[in-house]
Amino acid sequence: MDGQLLIVFTVALVAALASTAGGVIAIYLRPSSFLLSSAVGFAAGVLLGTFAFKMVPEAIEQSSLTITVLGFVTGFVLVYCLDLFVNRGRMAGDEADQIDDVRSFHRRHKPRGSQVTVLAGATSAEELIEGLTIGVGAAIEPSVAFIVGAAIFVDNVSEALSIGELVREETKSGYRWRILKWTNLIALSLFVSAMLGWLVLRGLPPTILGFLLAMGAGGMFYLTVTDLVPEAEEHQYQQSSAIAIGAGFLATLVLSELV
Repeated sequence: MDGQLLIVFTVALVAALASTAGGVIAIYLRPSSFLLSSAVGFAAGVLLGTFAFKMVPEAIEQSSLTITVLGFVTGFVLVYCLDLFVNRGRMAGDEADQIDDVRSFHRRHKPRGSQVTVLAGATSAEELIEGLTIGVGAAIEPSVAFIVGAAIFVDNVSEALSIGELVREETKSGYRWRILKWTNLIALSLFVSAMLGWLVLRGLPPTILGFLLAMGAGGMFYLTVTDLVPEAEEHQYQQSSAIAIGAGFLATLVLSELV
């Protein structure tokens, strides 16, 4: 196994197992709302820092500003369309003027799956993007794969805790197997897509690799600002989520300068 392949394999495996580990933690240690807001908030900050300090600058260096913007928009739109598909084209926040109409619509046209299925399914799809990003990042520069993998590691633990909490609410008994089923699916999605990203895409020209890296950043950015940040704020105490987001952001800044 050559050096770069070993890096991809190790980073992908550790990041994937973080989801399984988070599922086990969720089974045996039910997180408090304070812990959940801190963990999810820290993950959001780490991901935001990863986009700002590593992924987007590296994409610009490999391609151009125009191609990076196009890649980012493509990734963002793809995940947005997935969100629309899952919710049958209708979404609104709890305080939106349109929320009553959206809830009425969803009573007649159920979203494609329960709340857990929607979150876990969307997370599994997100992992495909994140896994490809690890593979593409390693093809560009091993430090990119390392930092992206570290961000995904933190993200996967926090998302597994969130999934565990939702499963507990929906399933009063037999929830352990359901938590492990979803978190292991998420882990598998990440690992397989990372290895495929490396094996299939590493020979592409730098311009295309830059576009793919920016696309991964766009998709992950969408999920961070629509999923992680709102959830962290929803569970916050004394703005624990904001403090954790800031800590995660600064931790990534320091890491990106050291690696």
